[in-house]
Amino acid sequence: MKIYVGNLPSEVTEQELREEFATFGEVASVNIIKDRYSGRPRGFGFVEMTSVSQGQAAIAGLNGKALKDQALAVNAARPPSDNRGGGSYGNRRSGGPNRGWQRRY
Repeated sequence: MKIYVGNLPSEVTEQELREEFATFGEVASVNIIKDRYSGRPRGFGFVEMTSVSQGQAAIAGLNGKALKDQALAVNAARPPSDNRGGGSYGNRRSGGPNRGWQRRY
């Protein structure tokens, strides 16, 4: 079961997060998301537990729990959506500035 962990303190390590979740069962993987350019943590990550029951127990036990003076937001991870955002600026169908390649005058 994949679990989303939000409101992570910037100084928490993947090993510390693994230890928090290990009290509820076997942890398959831990991934703290980092900024692509600076390499600093973005404040959230994902933990994968080997079974659904252990994952649900971890969610119930850790949601709202303080870790380094910050209350964690822990819930089941949602699958990625097909809509990746990206905005519509310049999209020809949006009626934005590039409404096609016709001349204005």
